Amino acid sequence: MLLGLAVIAVPLIVALGDAELQIRTLADTGQQLVVQGVTAARASQDLFAQISSLERTARLYQVLNDPKLLELYRGQDSRLTATCVELGRQVRTDEAHHTLAELGKLQQTIGQMVQSMPQPSYGLAQLLQSFADLSALADRAAEESNAQIDSQVVALEEQTNEARRRLVWQSALLLPLTLIAIFGLALAVGRPLRQLDRAISELGRGSFSNPIKVWGPVDLERLGGQLEWLRGRLVDLAQERNRFLRHMSHELKTPLANIREGTELLMDGAVGELDSNQREVTGILRENGIKLQRLIENLLSFSAWQTSSVGLDASEFRLRPVVKQVLENQQLTLLSQRVRLDVQIEDVTLTADRGKLRLILENLLSNAVKYSPKGGSIHLRASAAGEALVIDVADSGSGIPVEDRAHIFDAFYTGRAAKGSSLKGTGIGLSVVMECVAAHGGKVEIIDGTYAGAHFRITMPTHPAGGTSPVSADSKERRAHAA
Repeated sequence: MLLGLAVIAVPLIVALGDAELQIRTLADTGQQLVVQGVTAARASQDLFAQISSLERTARLYQVLNDPKLLELYRGQDSRLTATCVELGRQVRTDEAHHTLAELGKLQQTIGQMVQSMPQPSYGLAQLLQSFADLSALADRAAEESNAQIDSQVVALEEQTNEARRRLVWQSALLLPLTLIAIFGLALAVGRPLRQLDRAISELGRGSFSNPIKVWGPVDLERLGGQLEWLRGRLVDLAQERNRFLRHMSHELKTPLANIREGTELLMDGAVGELDSNQREVTGILRENGIKLQRLIENLLSFSAWQTSSVGLDASEFRLRPVVKQVLENQQLTLLSQRVRLDVQIEDVTLTADRGKLRLILENLLSNAVKYSPKGGSIHLRASAAGEALVIDVADSGSGIPVEDRAHIFDAFYTGRAAKGSSLKGTGIGLSVVMECVAAHGGKVEIIDGTYAGAHFRITMPTHPAGGTSPVSADSKERRAHAA
């Protein structure tokens, strides 16, 4: 995963570094250009002002022939020389350096003329012409300096446009590469994340039969290994619990059988006749012994069912033959209860565990027979709804009380006894239905308003994506609490 992030991050970091370098280069170049332009402009202005002052001092000296003016002229001449040197540092072209060199030579010539004047009026016209030539050279130097600044501005603009084009091309190349890298990383990480999500969901439902294997980045594979270890521990704990239930149930059955046998002997008068009070107490012992035996048998039945339901044996089959087999198995019970069947089954082809589906139908049908009055009706419907199979089983009994609905799918919860029925349930039928349906990725609902009695609706996929999952136990926590 870290390698994938590096593949995405490295090109972006390189592009950002290159952009930062180009921006810094442009900023430095612009700053140098501004400093150079300001310095050159100031030097040009000083050049004109100093030439004008130098000319004025030379003319005064020529008129007055005052040594102090000559000394002043020399100072101004030195400053003009320094200004020319400063301007020469700023210019880069050969033409500008040549012009400044001519200006320096003419400046020296004028200085010699001023210092060698024999009389005040000698060479005035020639001096004025020399200063005029000096000013012309200063104008040309200023123009060449400005031209140099303009050319550098144009070059900076071209450099900026080139940097902009380069950044555009980098963005155009990096965008698809980044999208491809992100897509590849999403594929590489998405599959193991889905595997982990599916594994955690199965563990949460109490489904421990499928080994957990995660393929992908090393850290996700390590997490998958931890979940596999957890699954193994949960399987061991579930097996230990089932063994405990079986052993304890068998251990309780032997003393309970002795207690019941002794109670029956007392009831039969094997040790002498009992008075009414003694018979009443013995009857209570007998009744509670029978209840305790039934609870132990329920524990054994439920433990045996859990042991045998370790997974789904998925296959493709048609629904009608399974329903026909279930009805044939329940035929004697249906005849004894004189129940009328209303069956409408579409011949749907589905992929599921045939045995578990038969167990679902048998438990629902048995529950409907148990709670239907004699001469009542049981409705059995099955049809395809898109990619799902919908099964409805309803009876004509009194329905499910509201207070029982929260626990109707709990193991060993029998609810209210069916009126007028001699059939005794174990309290695990609907729990088995819930777990088998959940194992197929379906759900069980209690429907109101369609039929007078209890109406259960099962919705499960006809062809589950990726195959069927192992038998789950959505009510593991409820079963553990009830046990």
